[in-house]
Amino acid sequence: MRKQPLGRSGIEVAPLAFGGNVFGWTVDEPTSFALLDRFVAAGFNLIDTADVYSKWIPGHRGGESESIIGRWLQRRGRREDVVIATKVGMEMGPTEKGLSRAYILAAVERSLQRLQTDYIDLYQAHIDDPSTPLEETLGAFAELMTAGKIRALGASNYEADRLAAALEVSATHGLPRFETLQPWYNLYDRVAFEGPSADLCRQEQLGVISYFGLASGFLTGKYRKEQDYANSARAYRVKTMLNDRGLRILAALDKVAADYRATPAQVSLAWLRARGVTAPIASATSAAQLDELLPSAELPLDAAAVAVLDAASEGGSPPPRW
Repeated sequence: MRKQPLGRSGIEVAPLAFGGNVFGWTVDEPTSFALLDRFVAAGFNLIDTADVYSKWIPGHRGGESESIIGRWLQRRGRREDVVIATKVGMEMGPTEKGLSRAYILAAVERSLQRLQTDYIDLYQAHIDDPSTPLEETLGAFAELMTAGKIRALGASNYEADRLAAALEVSATHGLPRFETLQPWYNLYDRVAFEGPSADLCRQEQLGVISYFGLASGFLTGKYRKEQDYANSARAYRVKTMLNDRGLRILAALDKVAADYRATPAQVSLAWLRARGVTAPIASATSAAQLDELLPSAELPLDAAAVAVLDAASEGGSPPPRW
């Protein structure tokens, strides 16, 4: 599988990431193990998770996804074959959130323990913390890099101005910089990333690992009327996209997919790569779903196909903010 640089981190990744938010949520542990085995056997290596996954489920405390990945790593025994990306900063408890030095240093130890590893390849600030100086946050990350506990830094959900400010702090103070941005970006949700954020990533040679690459499954084409999402865990999001613009996007996906003898999901992920995304993040809950997604990494869309999809998806509004 062709690998490409993840920013200037020195880490190389295949052009599709597995979204670990489903582990312990819509996918049980045995199925999670099977999916990870299948993903890596196909030549892919980037697995994305977060400490907060899946705290939103009643009875969960967060850390469920990391724990499943950790047990899989222990069973498999070949840590160097994968790039583990996790995140810190979302609320885990009443006083457990943010990007202060004290909280980062405590949270990373819990993530390392759950992941059953000595180091995290890509440690990402899950959400901006305006209450903590950027110098403090980046300084804490620097300590972890010096200690060998993390290899590279990433930012998630950062606005362009704050990301630029963080990069400036790193340059001015000789601190490690964010090498990646993880934005909410897909064919339906374009507004928040395209423009200043995308321009900054190109200018600074940052890797982009976008999440919600399939818009909660909407861009697979399986949701076209209300009955289709009635029993879906993602119905809360999908129903907001079944509008004139959403149906126009699905029609364009159908056309391009037919031209390429591909599926809408494959075309959606290929469009992200054509738009400069290093490795879009997508989740699967079954072997059949995963087998459908994997070929997207080697699907090259020509300029005409990209133009069809661009035109159909023009407009829209920014997605909800965290």
